[in-house]
Amino acid sequence: MNDVDRNCPIKGTVEIERGNKMFKINDNYLKLPGSYLFSTVAKKAAAFTAANPDKKVIKLSIGDVTQPLAPAIIDALHKSVDEMAHAETFRGYAPDLGYEFLRSTIAENDYKSRGCDISADEIFVSDGAKSDSGNIGDIFSVDNKIAVCDPVYPVYVDTNAMSGRTGDYLADQQKWSNVIYMPCTEATDFAPEIPKETPDIIYLCFPNNPTGSTITKSQLQEWVDYANKVGAVIIYDAAYEAYISEDDVPHSIYECEGARTCAIELRSFSKNAGFTGLRLGFTVIPRDLKSGDTTLHSLWARRHGTKFNGAPYIVQRAGEAVYSEAGKNQTKEQIAYYMKNAKVIKEGLKEAGYSVSGGVNAPYIWLKTPNNMSSWDFFDYLLEKANVLGTPGSGFGPSGEGYFRLTAFGSYENTVEAIERIKRM
Repeated sequence: MNDVDRNCPIKGTVEIERGNKMFKINDNYLKLPGSYLFSTVAKKAAAFTAANPDKKVIKLSIGDVTQPLAPAIIDALHKSVDEMAHAETFRGYAPDLGYEFLRSTIAENDYKSRGCDISADEIFVSDGAKSDSGNIGDIFSVDNKIAVCDPVYPVYVDTNAMSGRTGDYLADQQKWSNVIYMPCTEATDFAPEIPKETPDIIYLCFPNNPTGSTITKSQLQEWVDYANKVGAVIIYDAAYEAYISEDDVPHSIYECEGARTCAIELRSFSKNAGFTGLRLGFTVIPRDLKSGDTTLHSLWARRHGTKFNGAPYIVQRAGEAVYSEAGKNQTKEQIAYYMKNAKVIKEGLKEAGYSVSGGVNAPYIWLKTPNNMSSWDFFDYLLEKANVLGTPGSGFGPSGEGYFRLTAFGSYENTVEAIERIKRM
């Protein structure tokens, strides 16, 4: 019997004794406190509904749209579905970066029209900004130190924690030991300040989720200048840029001089065009962005091609339709609908005596909890007394404690009813 035969488990000639040995897991996951924020909110809501089947709960919690897809988008979906039924127009795997028709349309409408020097081959189409914001860390060393706004969208911190980049979770402080937190408080108009400790990766989200705050172009230019000076990279989440109404608020970080050498931008079709169920987004990585002699564009292209097979053809055609004349007009109407809701929420809460911000350039309203209530205590109070579901501010970071987020993505009728209930509490 040769060595191959003796060691072949299929032939049963050798018994493998593992003893106490076992495969290993990524134990960074074990450091994560509880479940994902919005999963916890959903579980609490489900428990309340089960216990109170007679009560109508109005959800102003998760940032999920409620208006149907615009007619121009539906038409594009129907047309592309029909194409898939014929051999001559059928599409299989999408190109790694996305279809040229979509990338060139994005480059023209989102960037060149605003004076931004971004080409189609610097745009990577994906299945959404959430995926990209979580996956972008794959191309960076675990040794990098991140800086995040506080409060902020929890995916940034949670996914870095999963990679082992955040240190240990300090439960008593509700923060991670190896993360630079940039407090966004009432004193700073909910905008971050340049941190004293130098980060390697800076996450910025404007208009901000959860506070709804923004910064001006000159303020953003300061961040770009800082990142270039210290050799940091900015990951800029512009998922809510379509909601910007003020002229001095930038829609893209590439409106700033020098951003091509320090910034990655994440974009989403979910909020501007209602694609939360279709799933479509993109990431921009300029070829000028380098670590030494290595371009981040090449690294992301390698990662993208290896781990992702592209957004569906029919969804990319739907994305293209967003930029048509009809698509632009129809999606603008939907955005106006949600911002009307935001106005109802903000003005109604002010009338009820709450301290509120946001709701001008973003579909989020950020309110201070009354009577020094904790964020989760107010969550329970609002659900019990008004049967309205929101999101506790503490779930977005330690500086979110004592605050609460409401979204404008519900129906107008439900939004009005929710605010009337809150006024009566």
